[in-house]
Amino acid sequence: MIQKVKISVYILTYNNEDTIERALKSALWAEEIIVVDHFSNDRTPEICKKYTHKFFQKEWTTYREEYNYAISLTTNKWVMFLDSDEEITPELAEEIREELSKNEGKWAGYLVPRMTFYLGKWIKHGGWYPDYKLRIFDKTLGKWAGRSFDPYPEVQGRVKKLKNPCLHYSFKNLNHHIDKINQYSTLFAKTALYEKQRKFKLIHLLLRPTFRFLRNYFLKLGFLDGMPGFISAVMASYYVFIKYAKMWEEEQNEKRFTAKRNC
Repeated sequence: MIQKVKISVYILTYNNEDTIERALKSALWAEEIIVVDHFSNDRTPEICKKYTHKFFQKEWTTYREEYNYAISLTTNKWVMFLDSDEEITPELAEEIREELSKNEGKWAGYLVPRMTFYLGKWIKHGGWYPDYKLRIFDKTLGKWAGRSFDPYPEVQGRVKKLKNPCLHYSFKNLNHHIDKINQYSTLFAKTALYEKQRKFKLIHLLLRPTFRFLRNYFLKLGFLDGMPGFISAVMASYYVFIKYAKMWEEEQNEKRFTAKRNC
């Protein structure tokens, strides 16, 4: 018998009534489920309260701060992040329990492969799979770091790759995908400017979108996923193009604002 795993699963959510129940059901094996809601105005709060009494609401700040805030609410040493549109398979849950039961301090965290359902197909190529994410770690040895809008977990110690995937139901349709690209590219452009992390370079706008398509579709075998694979490679290229175009626009707006202020 594998001993009961003391692990906390934490989820951030906002208006995710279509996917949150599947995510919560898949996490019921964990000892604790923490949900941080950002004042959803759909049925998300009602659904969450059916599965956990540890439901919290607060105003949104940044991704990095929200992830670390959610961890601060957990009571177990081991924590796992689950997105509101993801699902932990029974096989992955069993693998996590087994790994933690025999860890004995060898690993500070675990990388989980993620498989995405896109345009009616599980995408297995094109850089979308295995798409390893450091989702499980000992919170005494790690936290979320990096850029405020695109952070990553950082741990002190070794990490291990797990075999079984977490399932990701990312985009309802192409319009939803385009909306997300618009949202994240705007965040990228504004953060890059105001956090002074990088400057616009024309060569990025000219070369990186093309390279991203060629890499995803040919080098990473996206063509094996049929039309969804082709579309996903095009959308990845478009995201790269539009985020650098928006960065240029933000820098131009900042220059005009500075010039006007100095007049």
